[in-house]
Amino acid sequence: ELLRRGVREERIIYLNFESFQWIDLKEAKALYAYIRGQAGDAGKYYILLDEIQEVDGWEKVVNSLLVDLDTDIYVTGSNSRMLSSELATYLTGRYVAFHVMTLSFREYLTFHDLQANDPTLNRKEEFQKYLRMGGFPAIHTADYGYEAIYKIVYDIYSSVILRDTVQRHNIRNVELLERVVKFVFDNIGNKLNAKNIADYFKSQQRKVDMNTIYNYLNALESAFIIQRISRYDIKGKEILQTNEKYFVSDLSLIYSVMGYRDRLIAGMLENLVCLELKRRGYEVYVGKQDDKEVDFVAIRREEKIYVQVTYQLASQATVEREFAPLLAINDHYPKYVVSMDSLWQDNVEGVRNIENEKEEILCENLLFFHLSRKIELFLLTVTVTAHELVNTTCSIYQCRFTCIERVRSV
Repeated sequence: ELLRRGVREERIIYLNFESFQWIDLKEAKALYAYIRGQAGDAGKYYILLDEIQEVDGWEKVVNSLLVDLDTDIYVTGSNSRMLSSELATYLTGRYVAFHVMTLSFREYLTFHDLQANDPTLNRKEEFQKYLRMGGFPAIHTADYGYEAIYKIVYDIYSSVILRDTVQRHNIRNVELLERVVKFVFDNIGNKLNAKNIADYFKSQQRKVDMNTIYNYLNALESAFIIQRISRYDIKGKEILQTNEKYFVSDLSLIYSVMGYRDRLIAGMLENLVCLELKRRGYEVYVGKQDDKEVDFVAIRREEKIYVQVTYQLASQATVEREFAPLLAINDHYPKYVVSMDSLWQDNVEGVRNIENEKEEILCENLLFFHLSRKIELFLLTVTVTAHELVNTTCSIYQCRFTCIERVRSV
């Protein structure tokens, strides 16, 4: 992309620290000396440092280069040490962070050379495949069967558990950690807290300290295996601190650990909607309206939407259960029920039902690009405009993803 825009090749310095070629540059002093040697002439340089967490003291190198050179620096990293909360300490005021997610349904279609607006496309069939396969791009680069897919994802999961959870947080009881993971995976879409989990282990004649559970949940969240969704009091307009819900960063993580289970379909659909709302830049919460619950309250600046998610609207009782919490909310923000029911078309007092493999909640994608691993991309000197970012094509890990037009979160 830089070359296409007319940047000369000698003005681009690219290093991938997973390559043995750069094994001698994994200390800050050596890396700084090499880059200064490459950037000999005056003028602008573009420095791309891939898997920067492999370099000890890399943040000192970046800060020094920003001071000593006229440069844009792009850094990628793929473990929890690259969290934005820690970068705020390393690079105060000098970076913009993009949290990269796995493929959306629309991107899944693109990967398979399918057009979302093709009238011959069997969207329901493709959505069901997407639901079963998940969104890690690596599994969509070849014609893998489900067993091979889950094996690939399990290897990713095992690497993250070992490196970003066990080693980073000094967790000694790995067996207990894995049991906590399975309990959370088995309760996707349900309200959870450390006491629920501790009570479960107590029922299994195993005493577990609640602080240990909290530490394990925090470790899993920091490794991007799970995502915590807090509750939001719709009337009081405040965030509550108890009975959160947990969702996974990609559904294939559940399948790789526990196998595919049809009985989890309701929670899996909630998980997909939650991830799509996050892709669009919303802050996502679980809504509390008196004694009723709204699956999601999504807030983006002055915008707010309410979303209920259900598998089918198969009975009047289900319709009342899903629509009643939305109808009880006394404001004029948009309200939706998302389901896989293609027959139900009614609009109940302004509340729409959206068939989720067809309409905009799951099909549109407003984020930039999604890679096969959790990665944050950091633009360290903000000299590229939002318009330029929108029209940038990024090539990382042999995958090309064109940035989408509607980028309001930059």
